[in-house]
Amino acid sequence: MKGEQEVTKRNIKAGKRYGRGLEFNVFTADELNDIHGATLEVLRKTGVFVEDESAREIFAGGGALVDAKTKVVRIPSYLVEDAVLSAPEVVLLAGRNPENDMLLEMNRVGFDCFGEAIQIIDAHTRKIREPTKADLADATRLVDSLDHIDICHRSLGCHDVPPAVSVVHNAEALLSNTTKHIFMAAGSGRMLRQILKMIGAIVGGEDKIAERPIMTCGTCPVTPLRLPQDCCEIVIESARSGMVTKCLSQAMAGGSSPVTMAGTLVLHNAEVLSTCVLSQLVRKGAPFVYGSSTCSMDLRFGTAVVGNPETALLNAGIVQMTRNYKLPCQVAGG
Repeated sequence: MKGEQEVTKRNIKAGKRYGRGLEFNVFTADELNDIHGATLEVLRKTGVFVEDESAREIFAGGGALVDAKTKVVRIPSYLVEDAVLSAPEVVLLAGRNPENDMLLEMNRVGFDCFGEAIQIIDAHTRKIREPTKADLADATRLVDSLDHIDICHRSLGCHDVPPAVSVVHNAEALLSNTTKHIFMAAGSGRMLRQILKMIGAIVGGEDKIAERPIMTCGTCPVTPLRLPQDCCEIVIESARSGMVTKCLSQAMAGGSSPVTMAGTLVLHNAEVLSTCVLSQLVRKGAPFVYGSSTCSMDLRFGTAVVGNPETALLNAGIVQMTRNYKLPCQVAGG
């Protein structure tokens, strides 16, 4: 049987200084330091609203200042710095088939499909309709067959099952139809615990999940500076189980965040790093992926614009920041 290092997929690198790849820097080193310093100030002085009581207790136990009445947690700079240092620089995204394992590491580039479609065009009738569990299974098999797609992101949801347990149905459809690593939303800590049982049955027990994390359940703060109940639960459960924690913020420049790129990135950075702190307080060294769907807002229609030049610039800035932090990242759109 091949060893892990032999079968783990290593994609091309961007920005590597040996004459190939692409590098696009939108900030100088000094500007990145300014954004980091402003982020630390926001977390230390303003803090984040943390809805979950268990998460507030974890923060308090780690040395953060917790206001029980307002549920605002102010995070000292040293906690943020410690979390960034303890989160691994290299993260394994295991596939059900080890030949589809992927390493996230400095400058290594890979691709996943975009997710969360709420409608599809029926392949036979050509009419727009809500997707079903069978549609998700079909889409997952399609992604599994595409060599240039490294990660199977949940492309759509099951709308023909009870909404209260749709997340579990989504997981079943994905786990049964791809041999690649999976990205999906878990919904809540309760739903994630059910998904962990399914993953454990595949990898040989829940105690083996940390060795072969075949799924990453992402979660999102609410801009500005709010960690809702479900976000906290998913971060905590993921860290405890050994799964990869992926936190993805979607600040909207000119809407839920400042209109300037630097101001938006300070807010975005504070939200994502606060969840990194939480994950590391739960389990030091827990694998963490810094995510972004941050974009600008169309001021005419009040909608998120994810395919414009501004989003590409924001993504480039986020990649620069995560290189400084030595954290793997995922960016969407642009």
